[in-house]
Amino acid sequence: MFDWIYFLAPNLKQLGGELLTCLGQTFTMIGVSGILSWILGILVGVLLVTCRPGGILENRPLFTIFDRGIDIIRSIPFIILIVLLIPLSRFLVGTGSGVTGSFVALVFGTVPFFARQIESVLSEIDHGLVEASAAMGFSPRQIIFGVYLRESIPGITRVTMITFVSFVGITAIAGAIGAGGIGDFAIRYGYQMGYRDMIWLTVLIILAIISIFQFFGNMIIRRTTH
Repeated sequence: MFDWIYFLAPNLKQLGGELLTCLGQTFTMIGVSGILSWILGILVGVLLVTCRPGGILENRPLFTIFDRGIDIIRSIPFIILIVLLIPLSRFLVGTGSGVTGSFVALVFGTVPFFARQIESVLSEIDHGLVEASAAMGFSPRQIIFGVYLRESIPGITRVTMITFVSFVGITAIAGAIGAGGIGDFAIRYGYQMGYRDMIWLTVLIILAIISIFQFFGNMIIRRTTH
């Protein structure tokens, strides 16, 4: 059954177990850091929209801190950011390397980008709708959940897919410098040991992961667009 797979990727027979282990590490990074980044990104994006000048929770100092902080973090190349955050990773999760050690860097590398995307999506909501909701006596919490987030589900899903593609890419970068995962597998066996079939196999696996995620994302967009 697997003869044709082994024909296309002859080194898979001896490295299949290692590949599965690295895939598990990648899914762990996606599951933990990805979900946490998604939640924090939406929170920060909502904060940027509601606390900006003229927002429903206007708070200029808080807005300035987050706005400038996001710009600063986004300007740092991810591979340098990982190194800078090693002390913080050791403090928060007890290690600065491996899969667990990558969680902090992945969150810091993803949240600023995703938060900007969320800010852009929420800013497209008709301001008249927000004003009308406030005039009807809606609380800020009701406006955030009932207007901003509810009306932005297609847009949030769309930018989530964009961010997911970027996130999978930086998990591979993290793996290349010791965090494990499929990026580490590709570097060790595909590049250092010269197993070209393993490089192509990891590329196909990454494409499959992204395609599956985009399929479900597009399905959500179609069902929530009105």
